[in-house]
Amino acid sequence: MKKILFFLFTLLFLPISIYASVSNNIYGIHLAQPQSQDLQAAANLVNSNGGKWGYVTLVMQENDRNRDKWQNIFDEMRELHLIPIIRLATQPEGENWRRPDPKDATDWVNFLDSLNWVVKNRYVILFNEPNHGSEWGGEVDEKSYAKVTLAFSKALKEKNKDFFVMLAGMDASAPSWMPGLEDEEVFFRKFLDESSKFLSRVNSSSDESSSSDTNSLKNSAVSSNGKLITNHQSPVTSIFDYIDGLASHSYPNPDFAGSPYANGRGTVKTYDWELGLLASLGAKKDLPVFITETGWKRGSEQQVSYDFQTAFQSIWSQDPRVMAVTPFVLDYQGPPFLEFSWKKYQSDEFYQQYYAVQSLAKTAGDPDQIQKGSVNFNLPKELVAQSTYSFRVNLSNQGQAVWDKDDGYQLQITNDGLKSTESLVADVKDVKPFEEKTIDFSLKTSQEEPKQTIRFVLTKDNQKIIESSPWQFRVLPLPDLNLNVNFWPFGKGQGNDFEVQGSKSIERLVFKNKGVKVTDGHGVIKNIQNIAIDEPYRAVILKPGYLPRQTYIIFKAQGNLAEFKAMLPFDFNRDGKFDFNDIVFLFKKLIGH
Repeated sequence: MKKILFFLFTLLFLPISIYASVSNNIYGIHLAQPQSQDLQAAANLVNSNGGKWGYVTLVMQENDRNRDKWQNIFDEMRELHLIPIIRLATQPEGENWRRPDPKDATDWVNFLDSLNWVVKNRYVILFNEPNHGSEWGGEVDEKSYAKVTLAFSKALKEKNKDFFVMLAGMDASAPSWMPGLEDEEVFFRKFLDESSKFLSRVNSSSDESSSSDTNSLKNSAVSSNGKLITNHQSPVTSIFDYIDGLASHSYPNPDFAGSPYANGRGTVKTYDWELGLLASLGAKKDLPVFITETGWKRGSEQQVSYDFQTAFQSIWSQDPRVMAVTPFVLDYQGPPFLEFSWKKYQSDEFYQQYYAVQSLAKTAGDPDQIQKGSVNFNLPKELVAQSTYSFRVNLSNQGQAVWDKDDGYQLQITNDGLKSTESLVADVKDVKPFEEKTIDFSLKTSQEEPKQTIRFVLTKDNQKIIESSPWQFRVLPLPDLNLNVNFWPFGKGQGNDFEVQGSKSIERLVFKNKGVKVTDGHGVIKNIQNIAIDEPYRAVILKPGYLPRQTYIIFKAQGNLAEFKAMLPFDFNRDGKFDFNDIVFLFKKLIGH
């Protein structure tokens, strides 16, 4: 009976756990241009009403591979909590898009790898609707798409395992009308057949006289050092060994006006039909779904709003296979896609569907991000008991996330079994990738300790992200400070109204002792608190009627002596300085006023 229950539990719940392992916000939008105002509008849409880390599909053209531009876009998306899905594109040639070549893979991969991505998964779609001839140099060609796909996917995976590769989204409603259009099912059957043939040739070590097509594939699918990497123990036999997800264009046809409740090919659930098709053609992998294009042609604003609300709430969000939905398109101000634009023509306002989807409850996504960095410090090795200290460490971020208290990041101090030391650390605020910021912390000691070991730990939601090297120090007894004080023009210092101040810098007063007694030029302050051994301090001595004097001292465990230059009796008005007011005060006193 236990075995049966275990089997039923696995059968019913395991598929869901494959897709829903982390909190994910499926809401997204497709952008025509990644401008700042559009990114902000996208964030306001997909991260509204409890949401965070929604998705944005962006098109990256080969003639627009400017690293500074795209890194700035990624950085802005990072701060807006938006996840990029990058669709590769060539550039227009007349009425068609240039057909990519397998040899293009090297430049593309090097550029993509040069960017600091927003999240760990680097979502990349290999071009667009190759079953349209206009998207593929003017003619549908499954063979060339197979070569390009293998070259690009292999090169991406070998460059960095975090590249999340998807085949191009297809037009599921295209007829078989060659050479300009091909039915998606027919295209996929031919494409998978061609890719299997190429992989067989690549994996065949005995075929020395490979075809030019195979040589082209081998030459393009190279690592960063220019060598073909082949796993001879486990040769790749399926294109799906390089593919991580399904990019789907699940449009509600016919005429982009279908019901949100419709099923099958040519509906908002086209992806379900596509997954079934790929499985029937040999795909053995559970592919998560990214609906990177969908949407209704605008007729009635109210009807389109209702359709989007229904599809998001009742269809897409209820299917654990759907990772993201990015309807086409946020802002398109002219033909041929003006009817799909969510933003009104020549206006800052949006159509009703924007506000309808914005109002829907969403999930606070929690995508994996590469956490990398360090906590650097140069702190004293010996402190004293019964003291309070203010120190600083430098927090250096070399990863992907923005470290901020509002996102659950906190710098904590841990110790190795210590009970006599208390600490308080300032909040971590807005530490961006490749930035370093200073974090203040305070430390309070009570009793003497022969040895203490402290580490600084950066946590996110109380989970350790980064841990520093150990800071080891001793807590010693409170030291004394001896004073040598003289008066100008002659005489030893004398009195019980001296004040001695110690500071680490002008703005950081460490100790202040009033009513210090000096006899025959000598005085002593017992049990100085808040100082660190072998650290320099500025010591200032004050006495009413005299100008202050200062000196510098490096404290030791014992034998500390502060020697001051002779104190000058020129502070007649006792304001701590000598100026014209002192002369006026003295003159008035001499004439009896």
